[in-house]
Formats: sequence, C-alpha cells, structure tokens
Amino acid sequence: MRTALVVGANGVIGRNLVDHLVETGEWEVVGLSRRGGEPAERVRYISVDLLDRADTEAKLAGLTEVTHVFYTAYQDRPTWAELVPPNLAMLTHVIEAIEPVAPGLRHVSLMQGYKVYGAHLGPFKTPARESDPYFMPPEFMHDQQEYLTDRQLGKDWTWSAIRPSVVTGFALGNPMNLAMVIAVYAAISKELGLPLRFPGKPGAYDALLEVTDAGLLARATVWAATDERCANQAFNINNGDLFRWSELWPRIAGFFELPTAPGLPLALDTVMADKEPVWDAMVAKYGLAPNSYREVSSWGFGDFVFSWDYDMFADGSKARRFGFHEFVDTEAMFLEIFADLRRRRVIP
Repeated sequence: MRTALVVGANGVIGRNLVDHLVETGEWEVVGLSRRGGEPAERVRYISVDLLDRADTEAKLAGLTEVTHVFYTAYQDRPTWAELVPPNLAMLTHVIEAIEPVAPGLRHVSLMQGYKVYGAHLGPFKTPARESDPYFMPPEFMHDQQEYLTDRQLGKDWTWSAIRPSVVTGFALGNPMNLAMVIAVYAAISKELGLPLRFPGKPGAYDALLEVTDAGLLARATVWAATDERCANQAFNINNGDLFRWSELWPRIAGFFELPTAPGLPLALDTVMADKEPVWDAMVAKYGLAPNSYREVSSWGFGDFVFSWDYDMFADGSKARRFGFHEFVDTEAMFLEIFADLRRRRVIP
C-alpha cells in the first residue's frame, strides 16, 4: 500500500486525483488544503497554511509513511510577477518538510499547465512540446520545475511535471472551473429568457482549442508517478481531440434547450456581478443544493479563457510514446459534466 500526499486536495484537480487514488484500492491518501476536508475510507485531511513554513513543518512532521507527493496547489495573485514568490514558497515548504521525515519517498508529481509555454501571454508556438525552451521570466512554473530538478539531484526519489490544458470537472468554490462557468451562465441565461450568446472575443469563437478532463488527468498523473520510464520527465496531458467554440457552443446550447444568438463580447466578471439575487431565487425555486453564488462563480476565469483569440493546443504524443494511451471525447465530456451538475442539484 502506497501513501499519497495530495497537496491542494479540494481543487478540481486535487479532488479528482483523490477520488482516483481511492478507487484503485492501492493507496492511502492524505489531503492537504487550507480548509481541510471530511475524512473517508483510506482518506484523511490536514488543514495547513502552506505559506507558513513553521505550520507546514509541524503539520507534516508525522507523515513518515508518505511515498508519493502530488502537488496541485496554487495561489492566485494580480500579476504574473507576484505569482512567483507564494507559489514557489508553498512547493518549497512542502518538499523540505516531507523529505526529512518520509524515508520511503519515491516520487514528486508537479502539476503545471500551458503557462509553461507562455499560452497565457498571447499567441504562442503550437503545437507546444515539452522540449520547447522557456521564455523570459517571471513564470512560477519554470521556477518550481527548476527547484525540483535541483533538489532531486543525488536523491532516491524522482519527479514528473504534468501539463494539462484547461482542466474540466466537478469542484465547488474553485476559481478556475470552466464547466461551472458555462453551466451557471447558461442556467441564468435561461432563467432570464435569453439566448446563449458566446461572451468572448470574436476571434476566440473560431480558434482551435483543447481541454483536459479531470478524470483523465488524474489517471495520467498517477501513471507518470508510478511508471519508472517517466522519471524526471514532463508530459502534456490533453483529451486528444481539438475543437472550436463555433462548433461546440450550439451543442452546449442544445443541452440547456436554449437558442443561440450572435456572440457579443461580455466581461462576465462585470455583467454577472449583480446576478446573486437571480441565483438565490433559482436555488429556492428549483430546490437546488444550497450553494452560494460565490461558490459557483468563476467569472474572471471564464473571461480569461474566452479571450483566447489564438490557437491553444499542445502535442500530447510524448505521453503516448511512454505508454499512456487514454483519451476523452470533449463534447461528450462537457455534456456529462453538465448532467452531473444537474444530478447533484447544482444547476436546474
């Protein structure tokens, strides 16, 4: 039985990773987050402030059984430069707290993303490949990987860097949840008697995109952490297909039984800011789960994704060459997530 330390266990990535580890029946899981969590069979949670080195060391001091660290934590900041200190510090605090107390440590998995390639800055080289060079700093993902690379030298444990596209799956209160953005935007549009308009930049409607299913990502992450061929390697992980909103958006509208209308650039963070009364009335009207508007809102992230008026995809063939062959149909994935949100009574 291996023991996984999942850092950032309540996010869309961490939550699905915990679920997958438990489902395999081969892992004990310790989840770290600021909020903690409800324990379950083979899962326990620790509430910790990873920005506080002393608190991290104290909370992790007894975790002598940890064999694998899955690092998915993230701290948001207003600028790219401001992201570096907290996100590098959290990783540093975790590794330097767990390494001395866990003699059986075998692997550290680092969750990254296409920011490694500068995808968030504007049009970048596509398809992006793991061998592409870094760009001009600051970029915290570069600093994190360099830290792990240097720290691992001469050690018995190895590392892997996992690079998904936009990750989609179920998680409440997550600031980067595209499926929730679309679902709540569609539900409120329907409640107000409006068609489903694409709210992004005009060019974004026809750009070539890909996403990464959270379940697929969890399976790939564990694969890379346990297959010796993957030691000290980075891997792009995506669904394996490409799409354009111009093709997918009408299918999404069909799921919600909504007509479409010509797109209109809308800053969701602004136009949805006053919709809390609408949401609260919907919760009461349809008997939805009592989730606050804040818990289901990721409008700033939606604006970010819908602003990509350039191609956004990476080459996923390296993972296939190393032995991971799973894929997910993106349209089916979105529709299943929306259906799951209905089953959970998150949306009507």
